Amino acid sequence: MTKIPASILSVWTMLVHVITIPVFFLGFILLYESQWMVKFMSIGHGVVFNALMLTCILIGVLCAVRIPLTAVRNRPHLTWWQYSLISFAEIVVFSCFAALYMALVYGNIGYFPALGHCLRMAFAILPYPYIIYAILFALIRPDEPMAAEEDLVRFADNTGRLKLVIAHDVILYIEAQENYVSIHYMENSQMKEYSLRQSMRGIEELMEKHGIIRCQRSYFVNPRHVSVLRRDKEGMIQAELDITNAKPVPVSPKYYEQLSKML
Repeated sequence: MTKIPASILSVWTMLVHVITIPVFFLGFILLYESQWMVKFMSIGHGVVFNALMLTCILIGVLCAVRIPLTAVRNRPHLTWWQYSLISFAEIVVFSCFAALYMALVYGNIGYFPALGHCLRMAFAILPYPYIIYAILFALIRPDEPMAAEEDLVRFADNTGRLKLVIAHDVILYIEAQENYVSIHYMENSQMKEYSLRQSMRGIEELMEKHGIIRCQRSYFVNPRHVSVLRRDKEGMIQAELDITNAKPVPVSPKYYEQLSKML
């Protein structure tokens, strides 16, 4: 099944969802003034106060769901079917908490009657921004073509847990940092960095498999992104990358010949 673009799980998209969907929800209730909504929302302190409280609940639910989704955006993408189920569940969970608020705070309506009203209200309003955003982000910020399965590099930490899955051709270089390796790669035309608790020796075989070679004791480099090898003023060899603002990667004489043959 077709996978969703990674842009839908980006931090920027998460912020858009968390801010604008509640604004849309609040504006719809206050401006549209549906007769049955107004009657239900007028319990207690009135429509405006209740609408604001339900909007705060909606923000909390969106944060609770969207932040974890954003945190796993570098792993294999969700399908549209899975994402639709998550969005559906998001609306249902919001309705459950909204009904709890309406039932407990004002006491003159039971939980399940309140839940019925909240579900009806939520599904009358919220599907619109969900659908619009899914279409917009798929069109405005589409991903690059999906990499073939054999081109994916699966990075696991030193306990064997899978932490990062990316295409081999987006990796720029990997740098050793004490008990971690720092993976530098490209995502949506931007340089990203991921710290993995692993050793250089622990990923060496994986790197060789995907054509990413050691160029110095503390570095692996992807020859696909090396534009030229140069010597600096001190006579040290450095690999300059084809990415703007990427720092040069040091190359030791031991690995110079192997790397130069691959350019």
